[in-house]
Amino acid sequence: MISINDFAKLELKVGTVVEAEAVDGSDKLIKQIVDFGDEKRQVLSGIKKWYKPKDLVGKQFVYVTNLEPRVIMGIESQAMVLATDTDPPIIIKPSKKVPAGSKLR
Repeated sequence: MISINDFAKLELKVGTVVEAEAVDGSDKLIKQIVDFGDEKRQVLSGIKKWYKPKDLVGKQFVYVTNLEPRVIMGIESQAMVLATDTDPPIIIKPSKKVPAGSKLR
């Protein structure tokens, strides 16, 4: 269990994928450029087995945006997309289009 104060530390935002491509040499990774309204960030996601990069472009998903950046295969990831732990994973998205950068609370 965590406290509400711990949960409040998470920064969850809706981002719009503006670019996506498979990472060369990886069986899992897709690199996305995600618009969060006031900035764009590079995000790596291990979803290549289930999703095609072209199918992500223009879509909105929920991201954790205040994680420390992580370098994977020499590429920095600056957020994390939320998805179920099912096979296939289902990426969490808003039910309607919202402004990029909208916060979840």
